[in-house]
Amino acid sequence: MAPDQVTELMRHLLREAMLVSAPVLIAASVTSFALSLVQTLTSLQEQTLTTVPRLLIVVCLMLVAMPWFVRQMIGYTLSLFTDFHRFLG
Repeated sequence: MAPDQVTELMRHLLREAMLVSAPVLIAASVTSFALSLVQTLTSLQEQTLTTVPRLLIVVCLMLVAMPWFVRQMIGYTLSLFTDFHRFLG
């Protein structure tokens, strides 16, 4: 396998990883920002006030979006296996 083929495989892998992880990371970031803003405005410095809602939102989002995650990963795996002959030689 040539270095350019390895680079192409890694580029596709990182793209898929970013695509699958982006919704969860964005939801966690927006939730953290909103809760930090509320904490700053109300002068509450309770650690569980930010952790519990963020965990709940991430878990709910992962449960709701799980079919989409699975479809994305199956599509990537199928495309990888169908194009595997290109990388063998």
